[in-house]
Amino acid sequence: MKQRVIVGMSGGVDSSVSALLLKQQGYDVTGVFMKNWEEKDENGECTATADYQDVRDVCDAIGIPYYTVNFSREYWDRVFSYFLAEYRRGRTPNPDVLCNKEIKFKAFLDFAMGAGADKIATGHFCTLRRDFKGRPLLCKGTDPNKDQSYFLSLLSQSQLENVLFPVGNMTKAQVRQIARQAGLVTGDKKDSTGVCFIGERRFKQFLMQFLPAQPGDMCLKDGTVVGRHDGLMFYTLGQRRGLGLGGAGESWFVIDKDLENNRLIVSRGEDPSLFTTALMAENPSWVAGEPPCGQFSCMAKVRYRQADQPCRVTVLSDGRLLAQFDAPLRAVTPGQILVLYDGDVCLGGATIASPAADPAVLGQNR
Repeated sequence: MKQRVIVGMSGGVDSSVSALLLKQQGYDVTGVFMKNWEEKDENGECTATADYQDVRDVCDAIGIPYYTVNFSREYWDRVFSYFLAEYRRGRTPNPDVLCNKEIKFKAFLDFAMGAGADKIATGHFCTLRRDFKGRPLLCKGTDPNKDQSYFLSLLSQSQLENVLFPVGNMTKAQVRQIARQAGLVTGDKKDSTGVCFIGERRFKQFLMQFLPAQPGDMCLKDGTVVGRHDGLMFYTLGQRRGLGLGGAGESWFVIDKDLENNRLIVSRGEDPSLFTTALMAENPSWVAGEPPCGQFSCMAKVRYRQADQPCRVTVLSDGRLLAQFDAPLRAVTPGQILVLYDGDVCLGGATIASPAADPAVLGQNR
């Protein structure tokens, strides 16, 4: 009997081609569109409606069945509530990483397995291989400009056990070419941007629907007030645009947030405090299996598309990670994800807690 694969289809070209390739390879393929956000955008439009129509057109063209499932409640409880809580803390979360962990590879995976699937598939640009024990290893996609292993770094091995990434060994250009040759409506559709499943929004206005803005002072490090901010949640470390500070000379940058006094700390020019050679990260997840013991060397990213950076990681007694880098990193941002690599193998990830290591902790764990 053919293996049954349920493909998570977003209405984009990557998942469209994934379904097409699996059908051509002889699998019993079903497309599933996940609707995870009920709200319309500021123009009164629901992008999910257009995306679902694209899924229908693609599935009809391929000749596979399709349907939709609604995980809106799971998305709100597991992803969006966390997203808001992190902004309340003055941090800058990465909802795409949590969305993969809690929705695409949890709610959707559980649904698909319950519906009789042998495997699920997505359009992520990642690859999988097995270690000497037969365990799945998450690896980078072939296209370095589209590799999405960063966004899957918080998954567990069990979540990868029955997963296929059909386009992981392709470039984006190859994927689009296949879609065009097959006459799929998504062949020239632009890549989605914005918050996972919510889409492109005027971010400030969108966030204000859920969190009250608390304007305050923009200050230099010495306390000199130089302007007003609209709410600390709207700014991130290293930000240059949108500060509303003019004048001749170097550009202004956000260098810190004073949550206690609701002050945004800024500097004219890139202040040295924007750069650090160490960070603390919490709640690690080891997608490659067991956490390494003690101290180890690897490569790391602290944001998507950043070049891999050599670092030394110490697993502290409380489970947190101390990462020390050979070269200073700019604007390491609490709430973002530290992702660790051994070559092209993703070891795991953790949430950045602070851009500089606590000297006391560092001294205690040497």
